[in-house]
Amino acid sequence: MATSKVFGIGFHKTGTTSLEFALRELGYSVTGPNGVDDPDIATNALPLAYRLAEQFDAFQDNPWPVVYKELDERYPGSRFILTLRPTEPWIRSVLGHFGRETTPMREWIYGAGCPEGHEEVYISRYEAHSREVLDYFRERPDDLLRLRLTEGEGWEKLCPFLGKDIPSVPFPHEKKAGGRRTRSVIAGVRSLLSRLTGRA
Repeated sequence: MATSKVFGIGFHKTGTTSLEFALRELGYSVTGPNGVDDPDIATNALPLAYRLAEQFDAFQDNPWPVVYKELDERYPGSRFILTLRPTEPWIRSVLGHFGRETTPMREWIYGAGCPEGHEEVYISRYEAHSREVLDYFRERPDDLLRLRLTEGEGWEKLCPFLGKDIPSVPFPHEKKAGGRRTRSVIAGVRSLLSRLTGRA
């Protein structure tokens, strides 16, 4: 029987690199991110995804979270993994990693190529994506795994979902925060989130 496709459909900076390494450890061939700098990614994402889906077993980062519905229809029986991260550390990580750097991929996903100066847009899109995924799979909970890698979840959730034995090696938690930007950015994020959520 052919190996079921495994699609990581969490947004970047939710532990996607850790997921990639974990899936490789479990024997999957993995690709992603793909098409980040393609100026026509909005048009090319789906053909690119279909082409790569014939060459690999598992997929993470972009553009996979944006095309999961089409992939679900094309590859019935696939497994989907939604990596999740609390909003504040997520936007802080996105700002620290991307800042003012623009890519066509982020322009397509968020409507703004860089997160700096567009924090509210990024947060809104990120949170909406999680809600949409959970709603899409609400009648098929066994096809979706919610995985909080940045909070320490790992093999004990991933392996049963995929029908794999737990490896004897530690789960590969990668790219932990390194403080690449200033405290003022962090303070600004907290202030923004307070305004959005009404928290003091």
